Amino acid sequence: MAGVEELYKQFGILADAKEKAGEHESAFISILAAVKGSQAEKRLASQFIARFFKFFPKLQENAIDAMLDLCEDEDNMIRRQAIKGLPDLCKDTPEHLPRIADVLTQLLQSDDPTELTIVKNALTSLFKMEPKGTIGGLFSQILSGEEVSRESAIKFLRGVVEEYGKAVLNPSQETEEYLVEEIKKAMADVTGEEFRTFMTILSSLKVMASAHQELADIVTEQAELNQPFQPTDPDIVDRFLSCARQAIPYFVKGASAQTFFTYIVEGVLPKLNELVASDGEDIKLDMLKLCAEMSPHGLTDENIKAAIEPIYNLLLEYMPLPPGEEEEKSSDQNSEPKLQFSYVECLIFAFHQLAKKNPEFLTDTTAAERLRDFRLRLQYFAQGCQVYIKQLKLSLQGKTGPALQEEENKIKVVALRTTSNINSLIKDLFHNPPSFKSSVTLSWKSPAKTQTPTVVSPKEERDTLVDEKRKRAGITPIKFDLPPETKSAKKSKSNTISVYTPPGRRSGASNGVLKGQSMPEGNRGRGGFRGRNRGRGQGWRGGRY
Repeated sequence: MAGVEELYKQFGILADAKEKAGEHESAFISILAAVKGSQAEKRLASQFIARFFKFFPKLQENAIDAMLDLCEDEDNMIRRQAIKGLPDLCKDTPEHLPRIADVLTQLLQSDDPTELTIVKNALTSLFKMEPKGTIGGLFSQILSGEEVSRESAIKFLRGVVEEYGKAVLNPSQETEEYLVEEIKKAMADVTGEEFRTFMTILSSLKVMASAHQELADIVTEQAELNQPFQPTDPDIVDRFLSCARQAIPYFVKGASAQTFFTYIVEGVLPKLNELVASDGEDIKLDMLKLCAEMSPHGLTDENIKAAIEPIYNLLLEYMPLPPGEEEEKSSDQNSEPKLQFSYVECLIFAFHQLAKKNPEFLTDTTAAERLRDFRLRLQYFAQGCQVYIKQLKLSLQGKTGPALQEEENKIKVVALRTTSNINSLIKDLFHNPPSFKSSVTLSWKSPAKTQTPTVVSPKEERDTLVDEKRKRAGITPIKFDLPPETKSAKKSKSNTISVYTPPGRRSGASNGVLKGQSMPEGNRGRGGFRGRNRGRGQGWRGGRY
């Protein structure tokens, strides 16, 4: 007890001196020495060091070392008390804050739940006290610390920015800019999960609120679009998909998608059939969805002219010509073309967006044959589409609320949106000359106001159409008929137009899904990166993105 009594004596000397405590250096040195004493002395020392720390500038390094020794003590009660006292060292001496934040960041690895909570509370106190210095301490471990320390620091950073960022960071543009620069440094070597976390933090900062192009550029750099696309390399495919998905919200807000879109058209689409499915996911469809979503945003005339023909040619691959009469008679039902509605929705949407800005592709003097062929395909696909829409509506008729939330019906609702979108865009393209007035929301995207599709009976649908015709006061509705220049080639002996009976009008159709047609797949988002839970040493950039 002699040691404890001596500690209280030295404490009394410093407390009585008040603001002149710094004149009693020997008393403070005695307190520092107590960290080597008994358990009771250690507990008192941690309290007294924090209280009188500011009065002894020359001894502050020794005092910090003494406190750190206590933070590593075998007694968890002493450790907890010392950790709790670390922020007090910075209240009047903020120059030490980055170092203390660094130490606390390393202590985030604690296996003791109570101790871990104390560490987080201490770090949060520092963040509220001086966010820039705390960020510096965190990034000291993020940039050069051990793997476990780095992961813990990133996780803490995200949490504290989400909870206190608006109150603590937003008032200080300088601090936010500092955080942006530190994140950019860390982006040089990140895993997929870290990349997404950093982008979430950046997007939440006030200083980046209108920096959509800068954010898109950061994602573009991570995507490594200067490297050839390797469709058989899972890490490269995952990296591209993740980066593209991260970038799309910035494109929607005004950033240019031309770099990503050009890469898709020139690097990805030519290798589309080489993509390997993973865990049952249709990666080809994922890529086509990205192509569709990027097509409206910030493309230059040069981008559009370079992209429109490859998109058109790929669209033709999924929009077959109608079989001729003789071919139809000699073929069985199993030879009917498979209509890939999900693929076509993506491609016809992208083509519609590009052709809107480059209508000459379908209307100039050299495009007559192209337009004739295209309209034959549009007509045939529209017929199959309309039959499918009717079957889907009949299948969903009368279903509301919980019934529409069943998985099978949710798929049918998305399928109805898919085919309705295709139908609307085909109507536009079937105009003479083609029109580009329709605006659709892609089937896997949420509408501005989510509404459950209204399912009506065939009689109600006919009555509605009659009413609409009356309202249109003599305007002739658009019909999917052959264009005038192709009629002569398709007339039969009786001078009537021969229209191919689409799949499903014969005995092959059942259960609401046309034979030979694929159900649109909806929005089955991929689960993230392969290896997203793996440690460093795998993934992008030889161990990270």
